Amino acid sequence: MKNLIKKAYLLIVLLFLYAPIAVLVVFSFNASKSRGHWGGFTLKWYSELFADPAILSALYNTIAIAVLSALVATVIGTAAATAIHSMPPVKKRIVMLFTNIPVLNPDIVTGIALMILYISFFSFIKHGSLGFGTLLLSHIIFNVPYVILSVMPKLRQLDANLYEAALDLGSTPINAFFRIIIPQITPGIVTGAIFAFTLSLDDFIISFFTTGSGVANLSISIYTMARRGINPKINALSTIMFLVVLVLLFLVDKREKASLKKISTLGKEHAQ
Repeated sequence: MKNLIKKAYLLIVLLFLYAPIAVLVVFSFNASKSRGHWGGFTLKWYSELFADPAILSALYNTIAIAVLSALVATVIGTAAATAIHSMPPVKKRIVMLFTNIPVLNPDIVTGIALMILYISFFSFIKHGSLGFGTLLLSHIIFNVPYVILSVMPKLRQLDANLYEAALDLGSTPINAFFRIIIPQITPGIVTGAIFAFTLSLDDFIISFFTTGSGVANLSISIYTMARRGINPKINALSTIMFLVVLVLLFLVDKREKASLKKISTLGKEHAQ
């Protein structure tokens, strides 16, 4: 009886979470503009979506910012995680506490704070304005902590003797870092990069406060379109974004499982 109740509860939770998304996906193929009437299957809204210059511009901005911010944040976050890992325990806890603050901090607070910072800076130098550059910088800033949190567990699993052995054998610190440390923490780096890309892809609040006129990502475009009324193109665009994020999360999960399986295999071989 308890198992039946648990399964029913899980089913209710899943329905509550995913039923709205399922409805959105279904109606993205609805030939009728009405949300209460099924007018037949069509791909018209997808074709109109990719024929809309405003949406194509937003798509370009979204992908460009997501890729660039993920790459830069991954480099900075990996370097920061390595430095934090080598700190004494007390300093490490303090730095990790400050690293967790941006993750737990409400996005609207971060967005407003960055907007005020940019406007104050531009007023001070009497040049510049909000736009693509500030939007990209903002995405890099809020992505870095997630990369650090993804890389740190892999650094804790490292055998410090391997790095020290490489140095004893004549390797330079930089060479040992790239040939010993990086290969072992690559799963964490890739996971962090994918998380950074995903977070950048669907961010709205921080983007809304840190972008300027004429520069919008897909989230801002969806918000703008929704204010004019529910357009079926929004359903199509939202469906595509959901599928992209779903695929990325699937890749993260698959890589994590492969990494755990590899660690388990190595542990069994070592025990034998």
